[in-house]
Amino acid sequence: MQFKSTRHSRLFAIVGLILILSLVAWATGQDMQNMPGMSKKSTPQKKSAAARKGKATKKHNMANMPGMSMSGMHKHTRRKKRTTRKRQSTTKHQMGNMPGMNMKPGTQTSPTPKSSPAQMNMPGMNMPQTSPSPSASPKKMEMNMPGMQMPMASPNPQASPQQKMEMNMPMPAASPGASPQKMEMNMPMPSASPSASPMGHMPGMDMGGTKMNMGPLMVMMGNDMGIRVGSSDSKIMSMGAMGSGTSWQPSSGPMHMQHWVNGDWLLMFHYNFFIDANHQGGPRGVTKFESANWFMPMAYHKLGKGTLQLRGMFSAEPFTFPRGGSPLLFQTGETYKGQPLIDRQHPHDLFMEMSAQYTLPLGERGTWFTYFGYPGEPALGPVAFMHRMSASENPSATLSHHLQDSTHISFGVLTTGFTYRWFKLEGSIFNGREPDENRYDFDSHKWNSRSARLWFMPNKNWTAQVSYGFLRSPENQEPDVDVRRATASIQYNRPFHRGNWASALIWGRNHVSGPGEIHNLNGYTAESTINFLDKNYLYTRLELVDKDDLLRPADRALLGFTQDHPSFRIGAYTFGGVRDIWNTDKVSLAIGSDLTFYSKPSILDRIYGNDPVSWKLFFRIRPGKMDMSMHGMHGGMNMPTKPPSKP
Repeated sequence: MQFKSTRHSRLFAIVGLILILSLVAWATGQDMQNMPGMSKKSTPQKKSAAARKGKATKKHNMANMPGMSMSGMHKHTRRKKRTTRKRQSTTKHQMGNMPGMNMKPGTQTSPTPKSSPAQMNMPGMNMPQTSPSPSASPKKMEMNMPGMQMPMASPNPQASPQQKMEMNMPMPAASPGASPQKMEMNMPMPSASPSASPMGHMPGMDMGGTKMNMGPLMVMMGNDMGIRVGSSDSKIMSMGAMGSGTSWQPSSGPMHMQHWVNGDWLLMFHYNFFIDANHQGGPRGVTKFESANWFMPMAYHKLGKGTLQLRGMFSAEPFTFPRGGSPLLFQTGETYKGQPLIDRQHPHDLFMEMSAQYTLPLGERGTWFTYFGYPGEPALGPVAFMHRMSASENPSATLSHHLQDSTHISFGVLTTGFTYRWFKLEGSIFNGREPDENRYDFDSHKWNSRSARLWFMPNKNWTAQVSYGFLRSPENQEPDVDVRRATASIQYNRPFHRGNWASALIWGRNHVSGPGEIHNLNGYTAESTINFLDKNYLYTRLELVDKDDLLRPADRALLGFTQDHPSFRIGAYTFGGVRDIWNTDKVSLAIGSDLTFYSKPSILDRIYGNDPVSWKLFFRIRPGKMDMSMHGMHGGMNMPTKPPSKP
């Protein structure tokens, strides 16, 4: 019927349409309730003519699905001819207020007996109407969101806990006749009995939150990013927990790196670049301009049933350190021009790490891995100092470096081990010799050293390790001296609003045995870094360390020592601050400074002065902090989409 274009006729048409829609809504529907994160509303059930013969109608309400936000609703109605009415229930689907998803008001009721799929408008997506489908089934709804999966359960106590609710969301087609693409999301539904949820069991990760697949390898779990082990849905390696070599650190810490997805490969890049003025006080101190730096490319790829990790680490310090190393009072270790380095930190090699690691899932909560590095880092000691979050702003090496983590550059390492829930047990055979003075080549020595390490990570904020290793002839100048090294460490990290706090306690002991002498050297390190109001950092490092190679022959004669290796307990206490002055999602630039005070036996005053004080002023350049929100992760990745398909 057509009405004339008058004010009253238009009013009658609107009122009539409202009455018709109200009658249809009153007479039809199914209730979908009790979904996790959904508001539950009970609706009185109405009986249709078909229901009076023995079948009750159903009405399903869908609302407040976590991870989605919708406004408005669509109605799907099915008209039936009176002459062929069967015992079928009519349906009504209401969808609203799903957080994270904006949906425009639903489409109009189809003028034909065959309804079209529900249409949704997501931010950044155009959802055109599609032609009426040949048959619209009211029994399931599909929603496919690329790279996003959530565990399912059934709303029906009699149904399998693995049933899904799916929603079809038509994507723009190449032609009007093309079939709409889908975006898929599996959303948790309540079940009569608990089901095994395929959430990861990697220590340090919070598996209770939303899991979002960002591709074949990368998975978002709350605020943590993980790498899938092969095709497993339950084995996730936390990126935040990965330290140097095969070590662990708290997974809750911030990550400064860039990442890309290239086909089946996940690529990452991390670097840290300090440019500083370094002043060391006292008679042995000097002032130098220098740069401490390292660069780390990484790649991950699914290989067979496991995941392959390739990692490199390189340093330009052979070119950016002063000759003989960076000035650092009371530091010892390695050589320069055939002489032991004293009050100097040696430069790292151009090739610090070139490694491959392969990880396989074992059972429901375990993994097995094998790591090969040339050079690489064996399973001995804590996370190397330049990778620890507690030392992220400090450009100086620890004085305890050669008692705790000096094996992080070993030219020849093979490590294997297992993880189970909160534990990792690993062992290594490796070359224990310190790198030689040639910082650009690959050293070749026997793999005659060995070590074992046990990690414990009860949650995402804590890690602890104990390790023991035998180092055969670690020093070039003392080939007959072996070292048995024991270490223990605890690391803690706590993120908070607009900041983060990372701390570590580390102990290392060298049991040195050589011709005619056996002695122990201990090193204790406490360090902490706090980031507050986004751009500000305060840090400290407190050390007590035993040193037995501070004196040259002329120094021993001056001080009256007759033994070759007199030992002294040295204390170093550093306090510093850093301020970010320019931050983008790609790069961060900061300026910082620190002061270091010392304690020592008074007999060393004739060489080092009474109260030497050292300071550094530096610039720091590194990648911007990764935005772990959904918006940040989607913005930093190009997710491939499937081309439109034709019927």
